Amino acid sequence: MQHHDVIVVGGGQAGLSISHCLKERSIDHIVLEKNRVGHAWRNQRWDSFCLVTPNWQCQLPGFPYPGNDPEGFMGRDEIVQYIEAYVREFQPPIQEQVTVHRVRQDGRSRFHLDTSIGDFTANQVVIATGGYHKPRIPAIATRLPDTITQIHSSQYKNPESLLEGAVLVVGTGQSGCQIAEDLHLAGRQVHLCVGGAPRSPRRYRGKDVVDWLEQMGYYDIPIDKHPQKEKVRHKTNHYVTGRGGGREIDLRHFAREGMGLYGRLTNIRGPQLCFDGTLKQNLDAADAVAESIKRTIDGYIEKNQLEAPTEASYVPVWEPEAEPLALDYAAANITTVIWAIGYHTDFSWIDVPVFDGKGYPGHDRGVTPLPGLYFLGLPWLYTWGSGRFSGIARDAQYLADRIVVARRQNQSSLSLLERSPLLEVINEMALGS
Repeated sequence: MQHHDVIVVGGGQAGLSISHCLKERSIDHIVLEKNRVGHAWRNQRWDSFCLVTPNWQCQLPGFPYPGNDPEGFMGRDEIVQYIEAYVREFQPPIQEQVTVHRVRQDGRSRFHLDTSIGDFTANQVVIATGGYHKPRIPAIATRLPDTITQIHSSQYKNPESLLEGAVLVVGTGQSGCQIAEDLHLAGRQVHLCVGGAPRSPRRYRGKDVVDWLEQMGYYDIPIDKHPQKEKVRHKTNHYVTGRGGGREIDLRHFAREGMGLYGRLTNIRGPQLCFDGTLKQNLDAADAVAESIKRTIDGYIEKNQLEAPTEASYVPVWEPEAEPLALDYAAANITTVIWAIGYHTDFSWIDVPVFDGKGYPGHDRGVTPLPGLYFLGLPWLYTWGSGRFSGIARDAQYLADRIVVARRQNQSSLSLLERSPLLEVINEMALGS
């Protein structure tokens, strides 16, 4: 059985970041990674995938973006190369291809980890597996015939990998909209179920919107100061893309070019796909969010008397003439359905009492009520960037400092115990026996 001061579960950007911070502080630790470093980026992203945030926001601890295109958007392979370069740079104590089956306490204020290569114990544990664990596929999927191929967005690679015919994409978060665009640009007939996800402008008044939000301090707002508080953790991300140097995604443009848009999918009756009639409502709401972001930027520019070019107001280029409530998938020749409705979290393998009724860990900036147990890399763990390259360093530095404090307190307690008269009596009894 191996023992370490700290065990980090998960070797993605969160696990690597805390490892870097622990190594800086000379804390004995090991990182256990289920797959290979960069696995999710390498294997669960499509070929044309790229970041939606500029490269300059890639700020892993001690390793800012090293390339020559800070305003660009790294593609999938470049992201993998960035992570692999980070590993080569600081050489974390990581063991790959190790599955952690269970984390529990062993009754002596320590943690016991059952893994695929044996048992480990640790004084402290950091869970750095993120919050996207099991692809979400709705029960309604079983109503589709076997002749239609169904995949999750994490399994999509490129248009050529799909059967000939039309494609139904369900969900308009970042993945759903970008995959729909990828298929649309390849000339495939796409039918897109539009949900309530908001959209964001890409550039406004001379800058990328991310630049404006950074300048305004948005990315430094902690969750307890956010207007939506805890609810923001469960909000769908704004859709936008970094493709082609970065641009907006306006679904109305796609509709004008022949993409079929519908409201939320609510039922499947025979060959009929049934929708809830919220298409216009959802499109208008997404536009309203984008315009709200612009007005916030306008206010900041005016308040600080900044020089910035002006832009004309947004005008919708397409409106649904009639709300489509049904579509015959056979008549539409739909041969593939892509479910882009996110993931379930799954911490069922962590057998400690820190979770709420929905399986989400109770924590304050990643510090749980159970001494020695921490979470890192969850969306909005502390700020908007907590689950991203941009904010992981701040969270990792904070947890590393808390780990150091806990370690010192533990060592102090052990030292006091070693000097206690009671321990001397116990030792003498043990020697006498």
